[in-house]
Amino acid sequence: MPKDNEPWDEKTVAEINELLDANTAKLRQLNDALRMYHQGGIVVITPGISGLGPTFMSRILTAVAEFKDFTEDNDPHGEHDCAVMTVEDIRIIWKIDYYDKRRRYASSDPTDPSVTSRVLTVMRADEY
Repeated sequence: MPKDNEPWDEKTVAEINELLDANTAKLRQLNDALRMYHQGGIVVITPGISGLGPTFMSRILTAVAEFKDFTEDNDPHGEHDCAVMTVEDIRIIWKIDYYDKRRRYASSDPTDPSVTSRVLTVMRADEY
């Protein structure tokens, strides 16, 4: 690391960018596993979603799992951790949060499943 006020050389910048890219790819992989297969965390359904009934709730969870429309606008960090979408005229929001294993505090390292509890929350937009 350079000392205070010294510029970083290109190699250092490249190494940092490579590490950031690897972390983003790992987060995306872990988030997709939870969102698509309900693996690696828990799924929380709000009362507004469960109140729609089991058939419609199943269609919403399927739509969340199949969501692929990530763009720089809705996924600026490339982590696949949040989206707003419409399922049969119902506007929903889903998001993934990273907690410690006891789900009391933020995770110290969201890329490490041994210290992170992922929580996917699916809600109606009007519940936000």
